[in-house]
Amino acid sequence: MRILVVGAGGVGTAIARIAARRSFADLVIADYDAARAQHAAGEKFTAVQLDARDEQAVTELLTSQGCDVLLNATDPRFVMPLFRAALAAGTHYLDMAMSLSRPHPQDPHHQTGVKLGDEQFAMAGEWEQRGRLALAGMGVEPGLSDVFARHAADTLFREITEIGVRDGANLVVQGYDFAPTFSIWTTIEECLNPPVIWEKATGWHTTAPFSEPEVFTFPAGIGPVECVNVEHEEVLLVPRWIDAGRVTFKYGLGSEFIGVLQTLHKLGLDRTEPVRAGGDSVSPRDVVAACLPDPATLGGKMTGVTCAGTWVTGTGTDGGPREVYLYHVVDNAWSMAEYGSQAVVWQTAVNPVVALELIETGAWSGTGVLGPEALPAGPFLDLLTDYGSPWAMEERTPASR
Repeated sequence: MRILVVGAGGVGTAIARIAARRSFADLVIADYDAARAQHAAGEKFTAVQLDARDEQAVTELLTSQGCDVLLNATDPRFVMPLFRAALAAGTHYLDMAMSLSRPHPQDPHHQTGVKLGDEQFAMAGEWEQRGRLALAGMGVEPGLSDVFARHAADTLFREITEIGVRDGANLVVQGYDFAPTFSIWTTIEECLNPPVIWEKATGWHTTAPFSEPEVFTFPAGIGPVECVNVEHEEVLLVPRWIDAGRVTFKYGLGSEFIGVLQTLHKLGLDRTEPVRAGGDSVSPRDVVAACLPDPATLGGKMTGVTCAGTWVTGTGTDGGPREVYLYHVVDNAWSMAEYGSQAVVWQTAVNPVVALELIETGAWSGTGVLGPEALPAGPFLDLLTDYGSPWAMEERTPASR
């Protein structure tokens, strides 16, 4: 399988390092920065310079390089041009974050506006007509978390009350007062937008950022962490294919991190629209990103583990109440020693590579715009373990967290 990977940041580089150990993948690594693309590609893969905003250039590159699929490893700003380019070229497409939302103009903390992924799902018919698959939200969250939801629905529960994605970590970055371990551009987008909640009786609705705090106890020595509502794709994906009474997403961000994000918002530094500064026109959010360390470079200064997982409650297959947490943990010391990539980006990167190998073997197939929960979970979870990164499940006492 020949794969065009667009984006050679931390996740794109980790994708290349993981794929280099698998025989099915031949990568073309593309980035706006040619040197960064070459660094990610190394000696094994092909590197090219590419502007992800240029749909025609992306389409032409997919064709000239004979690519079977476009793997989008950029931030969500570039989802739609890359999505359309892959469709025009007649290739498959895979991303780890979906098209951007826009809050409801009058009532943003109660009603949805344009939801995450709406622009992509609006084109589902065109993908079906072309007989091509656009697999959306196939990172770790969304991605593996959705696979966990599918596994729970198919094998563990007769009826599901709630599917709640819960993310927590005990990572520490030495030498920095504030150093996000993932793209600050994406972090600002998902944390400051109104979070979406799904309830079967009423559908999707929104709430205020950082609402409904709860203490969730994570495994692997992380322990109890306060988690809050954050806008995330799982809430928009899971209800399309899985019957659940409620679907939520909560991050364990910490009060200091939340405070920084709230301050950025108060100062207008979360804005994406350019402002005049001296003789230049710049996006405040891009300035914030430029002032912070590149997450890909933080691995050597990080200690701890990160945990991504899906908490599910309801009626088990035996007819009794059941509560489980399906999860995946990555230790930064392991990912750095084994791959030279920090834990958060490695955990994100491994899942699209697993998905692409399943597509190559035919274990996963389909047409149109699909989420991970639309496909069988078993082959994915088995292959993830084969990659040397096993998942786990924790039985919990129902109604106690």
